[in-house]
Amino acid sequence: MSLAQNQYIIQLPSTPTIYRAPEPRIIAQQWLTNLEALLRASDFSKLSQLFHEESWWRDILCLTWDIRTIQNLSGIQEFLTQNQPRAQLSAFRLQHEGKCQAKLESPAPGLTWISSMFFFETASGRGSGVIRLTQDNARVWRAYATYTSLQELKNMEEPLGARRAYGTTETMPGGLSQGTWIERRKRQVLFNDEEPAALIVGAGQAGLNLGARLQSLGVPSLIVDRHERIGDNWRSRYRTLVTHDPVEFTHMAYLPFPKNWPEFTPKDKLGDWFEAYASIMELNVWLKTSVKAATYDDEKQQWAVTVTQCDGTERILRPRHLIWCTGHSGEPLVPTFPEQEKFKGKIYHAIRHTDASQHKVKGKKVVVIGTGNSGHDIAQNFYENGADVTMLQRRGTYVITADKGIFMMHEGLHEENGPPTEEADIVAESLPYPVRFALDVHFTKRVYEAEKDIMEGLKRAGFAIDHGIDGAGISRAYMTRGGGYYIDVGCSQLIAAGKVKVKRSPDGISKFTERGLILKDGSELESDIVVLATGYDNMRTTVRKTLGDKVADRCKDVWDLDGEGELNAMWRPSGHPGFWYMGGNLALCRIYSKFLALQIKAIEAGLVSQ
Repeated sequence: MSLAQNQYIIQLPSTPTIYRAPEPRIIAQQWLTNLEALLRASDFSKLSQLFHEESWWRDILCLTWDIRTIQNLSGIQEFLTQNQPRAQLSAFRLQHEGKCQAKLESPAPGLTWISSMFFFETASGRGSGVIRLTQDNARVWRAYATYTSLQELKNMEEPLGARRAYGTTETMPGGLSQGTWIERRKRQVLFNDEEPAALIVGAGQAGLNLGARLQSLGVPSLIVDRHERIGDNWRSRYRTLVTHDPVEFTHMAYLPFPKNWPEFTPKDKLGDWFEAYASIMELNVWLKTSVKAATYDDEKQQWAVTVTQCDGTERILRPRHLIWCTGHSGEPLVPTFPEQEKFKGKIYHAIRHTDASQHKVKGKKVVVIGTGNSGHDIAQNFYENGADVTMLQRRGTYVITADKGIFMMHEGLHEENGPPTEEADIVAESLPYPVRFALDVHFTKRVYEAEKDIMEGLKRAGFAIDHGIDGAGISRAYMTRGGGYYIDVGCSQLIAAGKVKVKRSPDGISKFTERGLILKDGSELESDIVVLATGYDNMRTTVRKTLGDKVADRCKDVWDLDGEGELNAMWRPSGHPGFWYMGGNLALCRIYSKFLALQIKAIEAGLVSQ
């Protein structure tokens, strides 16, 4: 049975009890030395000396120009045989300092491994990785999980740190004859003298992070956004919204939040940060600009993209790369129900919600359909404005609190006094998703015990908690569904106290009436306002609506996992040459914008064809 058929459920290894403390650095260094010798000799028949039969190798852009997860010894052997002659992984070096050096860890009951970050080179670049070694019954240390990720291209390094630009007019290309910094910036943003190599659609966290990465790599890029100001995609959302992830996890590329930044960021504050970020990073952004049409020339490997600006002016841009950064939660799923037209109250999708006070809701009955993040936040907003609120729950929802569980998720990595963000990112993304899910089964149980009081209160109130397939909790829900969970910032306490009511309806809604809803069990919910917190459609739907069937038919659906256990189409080849999807939460956009930017740079440099 394949990983997908088995819903990515795996059995973690059970390791022998360790009676004598090993020396992690010595063991990790010996393993790494042996791996380099084996790769140098191309003698992959001896891989069994270094890898268990049930081993994993996750690779991002090193052995192929894609994001891949390979399972089992035979698969790894075939993968290296096919790709190592071109990739030429070499010059391995163990991390010998900081919090990511070799150490013994017990990530789950009955499982102990030695983990360490390491560094290496490829034929075209330099990378970082993580190894996790476990003992077999003969007490031999072999790799259970190996991670390799490309971090930079040789001879095309970013001007960071000691390589930063000098900054004087005389040292800029062309010197004073090309103007001062501000004179150059004014020309660059107009793109009158050249075409952008990359056209980025959307100036949210996806577009801004990617724009900054491409700018640093010297790839001329233009971001277009339909809003009036950068950050309006957050400002326009409901009034009470704050980020549900802590500040240590949500930094943007190159520019971390200040030390006095709040742990959770209000939406308008984040919008202002986006605006400042675009200016500081010198990003080329055209606002109040929409994509009208796009066609691709396979022979020229070039797009013709028609954009419309606020004054009605149209311009055709000819980038080689078109990156769709319109948001994984950008296209609302708006269901319709029998006899919905009879309803005399208001009904709208959550994406249109701004604040309950606009409806003068005191004493009115409100039904919120859906129990994800938006549904909870909107229900809480209505309650705090005096409404009689009922949440309609069709299936169970995973709940984790911002006060406890979310901080437990980031223990040892993205937290105050943790390792540098760049190192934390490498470790955080180093395990294949199926292995992460298996570890999350134990993590979810630990979080439940820490949050047991509120969880039991939810159950007593009739709220169904669903820990997900195999009990893996939030990570599986996010990576496979993009939803199905709630990070509690206050609504769970209202539900447990009976202040926000819950009505279960596993079979859904039968029809609407003038006064409310009839559920499939025959019961009725009276309502003055119905909010459809019913989620969002696949990003490919937005592509089809904007660019048409010809482009969309060549693209893959985005999100959920493929047969190897990697995300479909996101941050990697989309199926359509020169077209890329970029999205995710703030942290994922920071992390994976690097890898997408490196793919685009490699194509521009002729290292790989589209």
